[in-house]
Amino acid sequence: MIKWLKLFITALPFLYMILIWVLSSLPHDAVIELPSGSFDRFLKESLHLIEFGILHFLFIAALLVHGKLNVATHTLAAVFASFYGFVDEIHQAFVPYRSATIIDAVKDIIGVVVVYLLIQRFYFVKKDSFLRNWFVRVEGYFQR
Repeated sequence: MIKWLKLFITALPFLYMILIWVLSSLPHDAVIELPSGSFDRFLKESLHLIEFGILHFLFIAALLVHGKLNVATHTLAAVFASFYGFVDEIHQAFVPYRSATIIDAVKDIIGVVVVYLLIQRFYFVKKDSFLRNWFVRVEGYFQR
């Protein structure tokens, strides 16, 4: 059971990357369109921050279950998630009804940086934080 769960958690960031790719291949209103155009645009633009923050967190989870979470791999995961944000923006430049902007890429990076800083602070720096204690328990569970 642990082996399959570990495999699933390892696959999650890559499955999520596929989901991002598929959704960014669709028109912006293909999944949902809210009645207020300005709120719809604001919400969808804000999702860049959340979307790539989630991607970085999923990479952290994959590293954690393998006992490989350290400052170097954490930083590498952040760089990779940010790079994928750029790749996604380039991809959108070739999709009809989508646009690619530097601002969107910056929002992708900001989402990654926020998660990076939270993990850095509450896992690597603050040794008695709830997040660190929880991560250590999860890591211990998968290392037995």
